[in-house]
Amino acid sequence: MSSATRTIKPEPVWRSIDFKQPIIIDRSLLMAVVLLAALGWLMVTSASMDWSQRHFDNVFYISARHGIFLCIGAAATWLMLRIPLSVWRSVSGLLVVLALVLLVAVLIPGVGREINGSMRWLSLGFMNAQPSEFAKLATILYMASYLDRRRIEVQSKWSGFMKPLFVLSLLAILLLLEPDFGAVVVLMLSTLGLLFLGGVKAGQFILTAVVVVSSSVVILLSQPYRLKRLTGYWEPWNEENVFGSGYQLTQSLIAFGRGEFTGVGLGNSIQKLFYLPEAHTDFVFAIWAEETGLLGCLVILGLFTFVFLKAMSLGRKAFDEQQFFAAYVAYGVALLIGFQAFINLGVNVGLLPTKGLTLPFISYGGSSLLACCIALGLLLRVHHEMAVRSKGHGS
Repeated sequence: MSSATRTIKPEPVWRSIDFKQPIIIDRSLLMAVVLLAALGWLMVTSASMDWSQRHFDNVFYISARHGIFLCIGAAATWLMLRIPLSVWRSVSGLLVVLALVLLVAVLIPGVGREINGSMRWLSLGFMNAQPSEFAKLATILYMASYLDRRRIEVQSKWSGFMKPLFVLSLLAILLLLEPDFGAVVVLMLSTLGLLFLGGVKAGQFILTAVVVVSSSVVILLSQPYRLKRLTGYWEPWNEENVFGSGYQLTQSLIAFGRGEFTGVGLGNSIQKLFYLPEAHTDFVFAIWAEETGLLGCLVILGLFTFVFLKAMSLGRKAFDEQQFFAAYVAYGVALLIGFQAFINLGVNVGLLPTKGLTLPFISYGGSSLLACCIALGLLLRVHHEMAVRSKGHGS
């Protein structure tokens, strides 16, 4: 065989990783997230001091761990910035398979760790990892790759629309077995949002949305503890609920009430003194509201709105450049962070029933913070590749 007809094997995609390549940073996006993370560290420190003192005899125990997680997250963001999106596109299927394996592993006695009645964690020694946080990211990457490869099929055929829903159903079933209903809600909303942005027909989208909502209602009513949370949400001040299923909500609302317009001052929260259980996790925003008031709440809301709109803008720019995988990654990350922030904030103010979801970049939790930093790295990588592409076209 002559050299002219010899088949040349393409280089593996991982060889495109270049750790010395100059990176074009979206400074406004990065600074917004850095500010969110810094305020989050401040919130966690203030909300956890008395809890840390009681449980670890060290007032800064939780704060120090949160700082370590931030450092690990910063390293993860830097690493994600260096990895081309083509690498994630090629391994997206493997990532979903790995996510399924880990979600099965947490359900195995002796492997998964049970905390507060849920099997959601794998012990890594220095921390408890929550696979569901990374499963959400893996699903976004898989959906972005699928919509990029099968965009025409998704828009024109039922088969193209139903295939990713099968994978999503497997993930949802495993998450419900933990149980982690909150993660299922975020995953469903983000995936359906991506399918909508991918151009599915209105009839398909509406039918799927009806099925998902109906299934959610059935799941919600199937477990007594979920039903108690719902009744506690509707009537938190009821004599039966105020010290039961509605306890966290009532204490959270008291925190918001005490904060008024400017707050009671940093470190002066009363609700964090064991009235609001583990206030440094899901209800850390309530402590922030108590200490900084409406003004502090508006700062956080403004930052989340900016990050969401910035990510959607990146997705739109990539879509206009016909870089569909990059576009769907940006859209997916925006929806993931947006929905999770909306649900957490809604729970804190009593707009939604209580769910065990962290506030992105802010709440204490190593897995959540690391997953959010990885998501930020993906967004920054999308910006970098679009900027390089624009430079190439302009030269």
